[in-house]
Amino acid sequence: MAQVHYYKRFENNLVQRVKNGAAWLVSKAGSFFQAIFRFLARRYTIVLVPHSEKRVYNFHISVAAMFLFFLVFIGIAGIFFWYSAVTGSSRGGIAGKDSQLRDTQINLEQLKNEINQLSRSARSFEAVLSSTLLTLGADPGTMGIVSAAGGSSLFNLQGNDDVLKEVDDIRHLAVYLSSAVEPVKEIGAILDSQGAILSEIPSIWPIRGGIGSYTDFFGINPDPFTGAPRMHTGIDISTHRQGDPIVATADGQVAYTGYEPSGFGNYIIIRHQHGFYTRYAHLLSSAVEIGQEVKQGETIGYLGNTGRSTGPHLHYEVHIGSDVVDPIKYLKIYRIGTR
Repeated sequence: MAQVHYYKRFENNLVQRVKNGAAWLVSKAGSFFQAIFRFLARRYTIVLVPHSEKRVYNFHISVAAMFLFFLVFIGIAGIFFWYSAVTGSSRGGIAGKDSQLRDTQINLEQLKNEINQLSRSARSFEAVLSSTLLTLGADPGTMGIVSAAGGSSLFNLQGNDDVLKEVDDIRHLAVYLSSAVEPVKEIGAILDSQGAILSEIPSIWPIRGGIGSYTDFFGINPDPFTGAPRMHTGIDISTHRQGDPIVATADGQVAYTGYEPSGFGNYIIIRHQHGFYTRYAHLLSSAVEIGQEVKQGETIGYLGNTGRSTGPHLHYEVHIGSDVVDPIKYLKIYRIGTR
């Protein structure tokens, strides 16, 4: 029971102390704010004394008013510095945008120049393509080619805007290139067919690498042994050495290989398309067999000096059916076609 009374007294004393402490804090706070109010309420007199004998001006101002004016000044100064910083940043951004705009304009001018150059190249290509098609017997007007220099645009672009004009030029060029695909394919097909025909005609130089020179021509020529006139049924080509590769002048099949000691020596006859035959005589040796299929440009033997011959050379003949013809005519076809 005594312990209960002890705790009761302790509780009462604690509550009393808390109340006293709170009262003391309130009293001190009140004194502090009173002191502040008294300080702010102080009034000062500002006296303006002119140099002339005019009246003196007195201004009465309190500490609170001066503090308020100071806060206003700080606020105005802060706003000023903030505005200057924002303005400077904006000017820097504008300067950067101006620099980017100038770079963009320079790039645009370069692009316009490239487009103009591309357009000129397209017009040159158009002229060459049309001329080529006409040479090959094809009419450009009937092959769907749209002119690179004009024609109706995919879109109707109005006005004089340079950018729109360049875009329109690019669209015209794209349409032209698209329309030129088929004619170019047609040219390729024509050239392929011509190439196939040329490979079936004895039209290439019979010595690999195009080496050698004529030593005797087709027709009536003096016999190199007797000097008497005689019909020379081919042409003679010499490199003045033995062993140079001899090639088939057209696709075909080996019809005969043989040896005539008093005539052609080692020789080869090849059968080609369209009734053509070719003979290669005075060979050092043969590299093919009867019945073998050969391609134009394939090695069939080697230049020699066998048979009735005065030195290393190739005797080359071209026959159409039973008629013998001048081989140079067909060699000229090859040279014209490969200029």
